[in-house]
Amino acid sequence: MITAASEREAHSGPGSDAEPRAVAIADGVHWVGALDPTLRRFDLILRTANGTTYNAYAVRGEQGVAVIDTVKAEFAAVFFARLEQVARYDEIRVIVLNHLEPDHSGALPELMRRAPQAKLVISKRAPAMLKALLKADDQEIRYDTVDTGDEIDLGGRRLKFLHTPYLHWPDTQCTYLAEQQILFSGDVFGCHHCDPRLFNDRVGDFRFAFDYYYAHIMRPFKTYVLDALRLIEPLPLKLIAPTHGPILRERPRRYVARYRELSGADAALEPVPADAPPHFTLLVFYLSAYGSTARMAEAIAAGAESVPGIRVSLYDLEGGEVEPFVDLIEPADAIALGSPTLNGDAAKPIWDLLSSLAVVNLRGKVGAAFGSYGWSGEAVPMIEDRLRGLKLRVPVAGLRLKLIPTDDELADCHAFGRALAEAVTGSGAQAGPTTRPVIEYANLT
Repeated sequence: MITAASEREAHSGPGSDAEPRAVAIADGVHWVGALDPTLRRFDLILRTANGTTYNAYAVRGEQGVAVIDTVKAEFAAVFFARLEQVARYDEIRVIVLNHLEPDHSGALPELMRRAPQAKLVISKRAPAMLKALLKADDQEIRYDTVDTGDEIDLGGRRLKFLHTPYLHWPDTQCTYLAEQQILFSGDVFGCHHCDPRLFNDRVGDFRFAFDYYYAHIMRPFKTYVLDALRLIEPLPLKLIAPTHGPILRERPRRYVARYRELSGADAALEPVPADAPPHFTLLVFYLSAYGSTARMAEAIAAGAESVPGIRVSLYDLEGGEVEPFVDLIEPADAIALGSPTLNGDAAKPIWDLLSSLAVVNLRGKVGAAFGSYGWSGEAVPMIEDRLRGLKLRVPVAGLRLKLIPTDDELADCHAFGRALAEAVTGSGAQAGPTTRPVIEYANLT
């Protein structure tokens, strides 16, 4: 399994928790949340192939700062580190909790201690839950309840509230920043997909995670979803900022339309702009017993992303069901599969994924294989043979590395990813690194 340390080494972008930095999402508005890339099951029932994020936001007005949602308690340190970069605690005037579930309210008690002057704002359905959460009575908590139509003026920035119960708890609400047309949507329009690039136009393909989240979290409350959409659809929207998953700044209204469609009501999706630049898609799937193949996958993805015009998505098969990935692969331009060698074979989920592709037209797509091995390293050529059998092109020789990759070998992975991306886009030579010699050793990967 990928480790938190290797994830942080691999991702040093603006959202990385290696050196927590607040990220501006609009003028005076910052993301101050946390990344949880290694989570593979959420609330016991949701599988998370890419982990998740706990999104929190700081909004600055002329008369003070509002903090909108917090993070899971275990991630409080990175939340406060980011928050302190954009606000002093004595500037915080309002703390808005759109939803009181512990993954959003975990840092609340400490935030209230550090900013005692701040007023807590919750929905009209939330007080009983708040008291149970904080184990406190009315005299110990300063809070205001709000309903649809209520607003708070921060000085040139107005927070307007939308009562959206049962999405997916009774207490849920949305908060709308009127001047900048930003909807802080709580769990609505969210998903479990962790990518430190944060924004939907920069992260990998998360469509399956978006639909999977809706199916497991929102679908039981379709009637309430439609009620919420009637409040949200008339709003001008430049950006949707949910509490989990990517921040939706590119064509945010298509996600609203998708919710209406998933709720059984027809809605025309927003058309793709005529001047939108063309791009190719590469999906990188992997399993990793001790983190080595995971590190290879991360370096390959980084190398591919260095080629203009390609969008890369990275998926850990340990945390995901195979079936939803088929819908992603069908329109993709290329797939790369990474597996350690286990008893002279690739890991079973790799074969499960490959066998499910018999119903998909793969002709002309690009395929590639990679993996760490300890003894014999058969997984990579076996995967390559199957890719060719499925009529994919395999223009870049598979990459096998022995045990834990060195820095030089990770550079090879980066070059492998770049060569693969160039093969997909037609922008460069289609030759990759040669396979390293197989040396018998302990079968540990």
